[in-house]
Amino acid sequence: MSALKDRLRADLTTAIKARDELRSSTLRMVLTAITNAEVAGKEARELSDEDVLGVLSSEAKRRREAATAFAEGGREEMAAKEAAEGEVIAEYLPTPLTEAEIAALVTAAVEQTGAAGEGMRAMGKVMGVVTPQVKGRADGGAVAAEVRKQLG
Repeated sequence: MSALKDRLRADLTTAIKARDELRSSTLRMVLTAITNAEVAGKEARELSDEDVLGVLSSEAKRRREAATAFAEGGREEMAAKEAAEGEVIAEYLPTPLTEAEIAALVTAAVEQTGAAGEGMRAMGKVMGVVTPQVKGRADGGAVAAEVRKQLG
């Protein structure tokens, strides 16, 4: 079993004992999402720490998007709840990359692939190199925007 999943379970037990409703409900949702990912597909499998991080980052993204949607719709209490859940999930994710770090990784990838003169046709090549380096630490949209900026 992955160490991260064990940590999530142990933290859930601690949160339940401490009667921390927000933390326990958020960790329950995350563990359910992990279990659903394990049984998805043709046969059940045990997720690695990297796979669990992928589930965590998608859950965090879902919370950010929901908080934005609720805020735009004037449901501030729901937006605050989603944002708080996102903060709980963020504690288990690696530290996110800054814009400068993303730009540096993209610049290195452009040089590595020799895509500097090819323009937007080389976007797939560059993204193929950058994506594994930023997985779980940066939003794909932000990375793609930086690649477009540097190639465009």
